[in-house]
Amino acid sequence: MREAISAPYAPQAIGPYSPAIRAGNLLFLSGQIPIDPATSNLVAGDISAQTEQVMRNIASLLKAAGAGFEHVVRTTVYLADMGDFGAMNAVYGRFVVDPPPARATVQVARLPRDARVEIDVIAVLK
Repeated sequence: MREAISAPYAPQAIGPYSPAIRAGNLLFLSGQIPIDPATSNLVAGDISAQTEQVMRNIASLLKAAGAGFEHVVRTTVYLADMGDFGAMNAVYGRFVVDPPPARATVQVARLPRDARVEIDVIAVLK
């Protein structure tokens, strides 16, 4: 059984996908870019500001599914520039809990709306 999850304080899908899907006790969040859900615009600012918005969007989707960062077991971080790794990592680290989830971080050629960061998440629900 699959259930689509969305949240009023997270961006709505801009294509044929769900912001998150619950399948049994697993929750899969689509990649989140730094979209301000109030304006549907990319947030202005550096990688820190963009990562902050991404993590807030993730938090909103987790909350809508009855979860939090303590349920996250895997993330993938996509960066437009690996030179932003340190600043992204500092913001990311404020949100995740111990033990931190498994993670891969890769540099990509381009992200939607020319964002500097995108993060997807897998969580285990109780």
